[in-house]
Amino acid sequence: MSLSPFHLAFPVHDLDAARAFYGGLLGCPEGRSSEKWVDFDFRGHQLVAHLAPDACGARASNAVDGMGVPVPHFGLVLHMADWQALADSLAGKVDFVIEPYIRFKGETGEQATMFFKDPSGNAVEIKAFADMSLMFAK
Repeated sequence: MSLSPFHLAFPVHDLDAARAFYGGLLGCPEGRSSEKWVDFDFRGHQLVAHLAPDACGARASNAVDGMGVPVPHFGLVLHMADWQALADSLAGKVDFVIEPYIRFKGETGEQATMFFKDPSGNAVEIKAFADMSLMFAK
């Protein structure tokens, strides 16, 4: 399956903090920018952090597996080894909203997930599937 890159624009309160988080911590190369926005290469997808401090702040959550999943959120689906390497590299560097764990262990759709927020409060989920072909299995 060939995937097209997605584009996501989102608000941040500080572009330097966004650069440190997405560029420095997550390793996303920076693309074009201005004094009001910055493009990041999010593993082949285009994230655009727009300076919009008034749009940042508290977000809702939805109960999933008894945990408060932040809404809205965005993220990536990685291969399990890449997910584990990222989870290990983020330990002690981010405050996890939901610590890395495995959902549906031994079931169809077994997946690893973790949630954390950027400095502007935007929630990011990184997940991986034990079997990527079962991503949409019921």
